[in-house]
Amino acid sequence: MDYKSAGVDVEAGRAFVERIRSSVEATHRPEVVGGLGGFGGMMRLPAGMRQPLLVSGTDGVGTKLELAQEHEGHHDVGIDLVAMCVNDVITSGAEPLFFLDYMATGALSPEAMAQVVEGVAEGCRRSGCALLGGETAEMPGFYPAGRYDLAGFCVAVVEADEVIDGSKIGAGDKVIGVASSGVHSNGYSLVRRVLEAAGADHQTCYGADQRPLIRDLLKPTRLYPDLVQTLLRHDIAIHGMAHITGGGIPENLPRCLPANVSVQIEPDSWPRPPLFDWLQQAGEIPERDLWHTFNMGVGYCLVVPEQHVEQALHQCADSGHLAWCIGAVTPRDAADQPALLGLPA
Repeated sequence: MDYKSAGVDVEAGRAFVERIRSSVEATHRPEVVGGLGGFGGMMRLPAGMRQPLLVSGTDGVGTKLELAQEHEGHHDVGIDLVAMCVNDVITSGAEPLFFLDYMATGALSPEAMAQVVEGVAEGCRRSGCALLGGETAEMPGFYPAGRYDLAGFCVAVVEADEVIDGSKIGAGDKVIGVASSGVHSNGYSLVRRVLEAAGADHQTCYGADQRPLIRDLLKPTRLYPDLVQTLLRHDIAIHGMAHITGGGIPENLPRCLPANVSVQIEPDSWPRPPLFDWLQQAGEIPERDLWHTFNMGVGYCLVVPEQHVEQALHQCADSGHLAWCIGAVTPRDAADQPALLGLPA
């Protein structure tokens, strides 16, 4: 017996590392020290910071991986992996510094794995962070052959006195919703059940313009780091931010609110993407469950003073993001008053 006959091809692993080297190195910021292949990645903090505070986050892609692997969407789930992590850490106003990825597979498929890492690298480049390292584990007998799982880890940095933590949110502030690219990377256990019940496949289309269903479901999660940094550079006062992931707006927006306020959401203030209508109809999903599972077309929320709303919307448009004023902050008169008003309870 040898390692290869046991299911682990060391030579294929070395070839995989060489395949991804250029994609990884293309993400490196000036602060990166050393190159690919060490036991640990090294990076300096950006120069000139007075009191740098590190912000970290970790996440995966969830069962969207099942759909992606069935339809060979390997590159885009790499972008998903980065987005699910960086979109979390930037809610504090932090700038992403570096990213690490972990892939576990039953048997290394060099082409599929390379596409994943190339997607991770693209997500890192678009987020301004370095892909500092990663790990690929072959685990034959634990994962089925041809299947893989992903996890990501991001570290960002922010000046300690510039942290955005929601403490400045007050009555009269407005909530700006920034468009998602679709379902993003949450709710796919329900999505897959709906697809199975509807007998949908790669040929299925939906909506008035007959869009390809599977392609739209596999669109990668939209990245928001560049938008947030642009808004901050233009001195737009951001009092709070929320990444709209699992649980939708009802569960994620309250995470940035202080205890003394509520938000009145106007659900008709932005267009509901037809993709969510198809999911609701095909799966007979109750309205409440729809809102508490999916982002409903809003992938990120910004809480800003009323006088900054128009400027913020203008900068969103200039950055290529659709955005709408979707709600207003109101006083929370009692402890038992809901943090969000206007959505299905």
